[in-house]
Amino acid sequence: MNTSGPTVSRPTVVLVHGEFSDATCWFGVIAELHRRDVAVVAAANPLRGLAHDAEYLVSLLSGIDGPVVLVGHSYGGALITDVGSAANVLGLVYVAAYLPDVGESFEKIGKLFAPSPIRAHLRRSSVAAPDTDRVTELTIRRDAFPALFAGDLDPELAGVLATVQRPITERTLTEAVSTAAWRTKPSWALVTGADQTLLPEIQRFTAQRAGAVTVEAPGASHAVTVSRPSMVAELILEVTRTPSSG
Repeated sequence: MNTSGPTVSRPTVVLVHGEFSDATCWFGVIAELHRRDVAVVAAANPLRGLAHDAEYLVSLLSGIDGPVVLVGHSYGGALITDVGSAANVLGLVYVAAYLPDVGESFEKIGKLFAPSPIRAHLRRSSVAAPDTDRVTELTIRRDAFPALFAGDLDPELAGVLATVQRPITERTLTEAVSTAAWRTKPSWALVTGADQTLLPEIQRFTAQRAGAVTVEAPGASHAVTVSRPSMVAELILEVTRTPSSG
């Protein structure tokens, strides 16, 4: 007679990148997770606006069988907050991210703190869009990108990241979440202590407000997924091993 009990599926880790980046920012993290035989999906976040991007992520999650752990970097944290109440989501991991409450946007949270150094170095461009005449896209000036986004990386690599950065639409900063999944799902946060893009004070405040288990990464820049992939992967692995995550 089989007395081992039902088999519990190990969760799939879904990685959601943030602004000025793409899914390749998870390269080292994915390699670490693959070495531990963890199933991973790296979402191609459209960066077109919270409502649009959330719809995309919901569609992606609907195609994944079994439980999921959602991991959001920076603006990706707002997205996993907005869609993370889905039944198959077991936990939320925030990496250099903010955890908005219902009705909050990044712009609204940011007004509670000193302006981020990056604000003075954003470049605005008006571009054509399929759902409207024009939208405003934001990028970081290439000469400012290494120090503000990737201060703990080799300058040559940081320069490459500056060149391949993906623009965001301005609405990603102004659209508010309609759901705060951290109210019903266990949450973890990795706070980047030397972050000049998303101030650590914002990360820490929103993580503590949400009751998230918080891990500090002193000296880490916003590009922590590239500069410290092992640290990021270890936190994710810890979450996938917790009882609440299967």
